[in-house]
Amino acid sequence: MTVSPVATSAMRAAMLARIHATAFVPVHRWDAVAMQALLDMPGIFIVLAQEKAAGEAGHDAAGFIMARTTLDEAEILTFAVNPAWRRRGIGRDLLARCMREAADAGATTLFLEVARDNTPALALYRAAGFAQVGMRRGYYPDGMDACVMQRRI
Repeated sequence: MTVSPVATSAMRAAMLARIHATAFVPVHRWDAVAMQALLDMPGIFIVLAQEKAAGEAGHDAAGFIMARTTLDEAEILTFAVNPAWRRRGIGRDLLARCMREAADAGATTLFLEVARDNTPALALYRAAGFAQVGMRRGYYPDGMDACVMQRRI
């Protein structure tokens, strides 16, 4: 049986939404409809972590980054690692792979927003060479500020 590209895209959007739901509180979660809308945009790419357990096909990936490139810039739209799989280098690996893929697409700068109170993510980004270049007040649905970060790639 052949799976249509539409079904495959919908399945991917659903998987991304499931992973996102494990990593974020309800007010910050993106559902499959939101994921699909982003997947349909030009310049979008996904970097997936390896499956949770080798040989367990059918299980969701441990994490992902969704990013987009436009001309010589790239932006991380969302970055999620299932909490059960954190502190194993998955986020660091995803971020390094995302930077390579963005550079391969012609980007020279990578941007992202991160909640001001997300200490683990801020530490990861700083360790990867990102610097804060701005602040978006009240950016998130719960009113939290977002640090705008940038790195040349």
